[in-house]
Amino acid sequence: MRKFECNEAEVKELIDRIVRRTMNIDFTWNWSCGVAFYGISKAWEATGNQEYIDFLVNWVDEYLELGLPPMMVNACAMGHTMITLHEATGDKKYLDLALMKAEYLRKEAIRFGEGVFQHTVSSENDFPEQAWADTLFMAAYFLLRLGFKLDNKEYIEDALNQFYWHEEYLQDSKNNLFYHAWDNVRKDHLSGIYWGRANAWAAYTMAQAYKMLNPFMPMWMQIGGALGDQLSALVRLQTPNGLWRTVLNDETSYEETSASAGIAAAMSINGHPLHQNFMANAYAGILANIDEDGSVRNVSAGTAVMYSADDYKVISKKRVQGWGQGLTLAYLVALLQNRKIVSKI
Repeated sequence: MRKFECNEAEVKELIDRIVRRTMNIDFTWNWSCGVAFYGISKAWEATGNQEYIDFLVNWVDEYLELGLPPMMVNACAMGHTMITLHEATGDKKYLDLALMKAEYLRKEAIRFGEGVFQHTVSSENDFPEQAWADTLFMAAYFLLRLGFKLDNKEYIEDALNQFYWHEEYLQDSKNNLFYHAWDNVRKDHLSGIYWGRANAWAAYTMAQAYKMLNPFMPMWMQIGGALGDQLSALVRLQTPNGLWRTVLNDETSYEETSASAGIAAAMSINGHPLHQNFMANAYAGILANIDEDGSVRNVSAGTAVMYSADDYKVISKKRVQGWGQGLTLAYLVALLQNRKIVSKI
């Protein structure tokens, strides 16, 4: 087994290239922006490059003058950036924005069952009693981060409740992959697809959450077990190019970069010694999809819960997407922040 070691200078150059391309995308205040700017925020954490923070401050402040859109679960992804901006600048207005989103989740977001967030992409009742893996990143992980930042036990407990029930609803107990969604009215997984990016949302957020918890918290073992089993399944579905497919278990489905980046980031954070070869292959595969100008290619467009596997397979992967930029940045930062883990046999 070869030992996987990334070149720090190369990774930092890639990060800068992707950040600068991302800065030239005209986002709106929504989940695409939330994931992209999360990536830039992580890039600042890893590199300390003040230009990254200055860009985010200017963008957010300009948008605040225009007015924010109605609240929804998906747009709570922007809360991640607010946490980082408060940490970087000390300006309370960014913390207030994060708190506004957290209080929306706590008091206004639509829920079902045992307090589970219903996935919403607007201010309406978009998908009645549906849980999507996407919500783990957009809302649960954000609420957990803010809870730990403020030592707010209610936020932490609510976030962990989301992780518990999303795992219960979405992780297949036989193969340990995550379904895209659960419909609590129909009591099924709709089309029952193991969508690549859904598994990335789950794996990445569980890997980060597991690091934040301690062994005396009951959910530490729960999340660690779910993540370990999921990654064991995912490494066996990695393609010869080091990537993962948009429908994970369908060899006729295209390789998709955002899912691959999220999964590879989780592997790097988790750092299983027997996953060294898979990490090395993922690095080569993801780098092959980064253009000279920092565009991350072969990223599937925004994807609802489709009717069939064939519908997932024809989702366009032509354009540069915020979530592709952001998840790739999150992956590259994970390499830098977990070097001692991923280099250990």
